[in-house]
Parts: sequence; C-alpha cells; structure tokens
Amino acid sequence: MAIDDAPSQSTESTQSTERADETRSGSTWSSLRPLVLRLHFYAGLLIAPLLLIAATSGLLYALSFQAEKIIYSHELEVPVGDRTLPLGAQVEAARKARPDGTVTAVWPSSEDGATTRVLMTTPEVEEGKSLAVFVDPYTAEIRGALPSYGSSGALPLRTWLDGLHRDLHLGDLGRNYSEMAASWLWVVALGGLALWLGRRRGTKRALVVPERGPKGRRRTLSWHGSVGLWAVTGLVLLSVTGLTWSRYAGENIGAVQDQLGGATPTVSAALEAGSGTGDGHEGHAGTGGGAHQGADVGIDKAVESARAAGIDTKIGVTLPAEGSGYVIKERDAQFPVHLDSAAVDPSNGKVIDELRFADYPLLAKLTRFGIDAHMGVFLGLVNQLALAALTFALILLILWGYRMWWLRRPTKERKLSAGRPMPRGAWRKVPLPALLPLAAVTALAGWFVPMLGISLLVFLAVDLTLGAVARIRARAA
Repeated sequence: MAIDDAPSQSTESTQSTERADETRSGSTWSSLRPLVLRLHFYAGLLIAPLLLIAATSGLLYALSFQAEKIIYSHELEVPVGDRTLPLGAQVEAARKARPDGTVTAVWPSSEDGATTRVLMTTPEVEEGKSLAVFVDPYTAEIRGALPSYGSSGALPLRTWLDGLHRDLHLGDLGRNYSEMAASWLWVVALGGLALWLGRRRGTKRALVVPERGPKGRRRTLSWHGSVGLWAVTGLVLLSVTGLTWSRYAGENIGAVQDQLGGATPTVSAALEAGSGTGDGHEGHAGTGGGAHQGADVGIDKAVESARAAGIDTKIGVTLPAEGSGYVIKERDAQFPVHLDSAAVDPSNGKVIDELRFADYPLLAKLTRFGIDAHMGVFLGLVNQLALAALTFALILLILWGYRMWWLRRPTKERKLSAGRPMPRGAWRKVPLPALLPLAAVTALAGWFVPMLGISLLVFLAVDLTLGAVARIRARAA
C-alpha cells in the first residue's frame, strides 16, 4: 500500500505525529513498526514500478471482455433464425471453409443470436492457440475466423493484453516480472494495512474515509491509507491467485495442493480395447476431426447423450482422438458455476464417465474460483468491473505513495533530493521472542515464494553494503 510512511523531515508537525505513533503504548507493535516501515519503504519504492505495469495491464485486460463484444461483433453475433442446424452440419461448413485445418473442439451457440465456434489447429496458428471459425448456427454461414486462446476463448485483443499482463510478450523471462509483482503485492498491502491501523487519529471516521482538512503529504496519506484499507482484501486475493500459475511459486503451490489431495480431477475419456471399431461408419463427417478412425455416432448424438446425463448448459465439445471418446464439458464459470463434464463413447453414444463439479475436492474448487475471479470470468460483468476498480485503486495507491516519497524530501538541502527511509537498525529494536518467529516466517515465505526470498536477500545485501559505506565515510570524515 504505502510507499513511504516514514517521519517527514520538512515539517515539525509531521515529525511530532510520527514520533507519537512510534512510541505508542510501548507495545510489541512499537518495536516492530520501524522494521515494517523500512521494509515497506524499500518494497514500495523498488517493486512499485512492476506493480504499476501489472495494474495498468490488468485494468486494460478487465475492460477487454466488453471491448471484444464490440470489436468482434460480426463474428460473435448473428440474426436469430427460426431453426438451429445440427452441429454436424455446422462443423462440416467450417471444414469446407478451412480445409487446411483439423477440428479439435466445438463450442455450440450458447444463446439466441450467438455463433458456434469450431476450433481448429492450422499451420498459421501458433502452438497453444486455436483458429476459431465462427459459424451461423441457423444458416451455416461462415462469419469469420480468429485466433483463440485459453479456456475462456480469448480473441486477439484479449490475448494480446493477457500476454502483456503475464510476461510483457517476453516469454519466460518476462514472467519473472509478473511473479515478482505478485510475490510482493501481499507483503506491501498487509504491511501498509498494519501501518495504517497502527496510526493515531482524531476520529474513527478518518480510518475509512479521507480527511478533508489536511493538505500536502498528510492529505495524500489520508487518501492513500483509507483507499488502501478498502482495497487490501482484493489486493491480497489478486496476489495469491496470481501466484497459483506463476513459474516458481506456482509449482510449490501445486505440489502442496496435490499432497493435500486437492488436485483438479478430470473426466476419463479412455476407450476400452476394441471399442469404436467396425460398424461401417468410420470417419463420420459429423466429427470433423480425422484423428478417430473407428465407428462414430457423430457429434450431435454425443451431445444428446451428454445432455441426457445433465450436461445441459453452455458447453464445449472436444472431439475424439485415437483411443479416446468425446469429452463434453460445461463452460459456465459464472455463479452458480456449471462445470460438470462427461465422456461419450463414439461407437455407440453411451456415456462412459461423468464428473460433477460438486465432487471436486475443496481445494480444487477454491483454486478454480480464485483463478476464474482473477481472470474476470467468475461473476461475468460484475467480476470485470470489480477487477477494473481494484486495479485502478492500485494505480492510485502507487502514485500517491510516490507523491508522499517526493513531498518528504529535504528541500532545504537540495532541490532534486528524494524522501529517505527509516534509519537502519530497526530490527535491533524487535524483542527476541518476536524476532525469532518473524525470521522463521520470513524464511519460510521466502523459500515458498522464491521471487520474494531472492529479492529480499538482494534488498538486505544492498542495505548492508550502503550501511558499511556510510560508516567508512563517517570514519574518514
């Protein structure tokens, strides 16, 4: 939250206020506060640029859901017709339009006036993405084709913004930036919360609402602290959910989740030996896949069987491959979620396996909720607006933090100077019974979240070096 809440060296009133906070009631907090303040200063000052990039790109990403509906309206929307054509006919139309592609999945039209997406692998689309061919479900007219990415079906605009937010389009090297930002966000947010709650104030209202009277740095701090208080829960959740799919911390989180039995289950589409062969319907045109060479009842029959088993909301169909059947999954991530799935034998249309979201382990459910909320799909438009508000608040918090850092510079000494951190040696003021558990928790967090641990060691090394240089200069003088 705050970049700098250290004592101002420019006004006597600010100095006295901060001294009162530091000596408050002689509690453990009074000894911890300088340490939190110093860590908060360096973390906010040095990590804030990364957070600013992540927040700005995240804000644009949150708004891209609605922007896609406008930009790609021709591909996504069609006039409502009298009758919906069979899925097999729609898939066949897509195959004829793009004979160079191999159909892998189909997202049937989920509402009146929406197109069907036929997903293909093609030479022109890079690995990890699909070419989405948009088909009018009433006429089989091809409305266009666009690259599609991820389980949410992100189109080019959202895909580009997602890449910017995730890795700055720099690949694995760029992912370090987002993991660093996510690793420190919860530390900065919770540290700022502790500093804000630990301050003395005239009224309780000043805790949650910005003060009107003060000006300058105190007014900025009031806005920064109260807005940060409202945003802190969301910021911590953004940090945690962002870490779940990061490079290094994400692996640790996944390992712990697996050990606790919280891995996300999958429906089994494996066919028994000899299943799906020889009834004269090999290479059924309705599948469009080409990978499955055995008997095939077709996509319409497979969907009908899945719907009979209760898979009856917005769905996605993965076409059968060699040795596996159809997989029909619900894709409605909005609350209440509909994420059940079923596998269908292509030879006879029978359901061979079912998986209900209600049967997911609790940790798997929470992980899914968290990731979907971070992506803006959990609650639809409400989720996206909340993300936009939260990322905008983070941008303001960072800018206010830098403004406070600038306002507390010692202008009498030099005009281009900047704010200073709390004096060194803050950790020596922490009582041993509190210091030892704090050190243990810090070490554990640094190991579990490597980007946090490595950068914290770098901060410590730089700080110790600067302290040694200052002592040498003092002796030389």
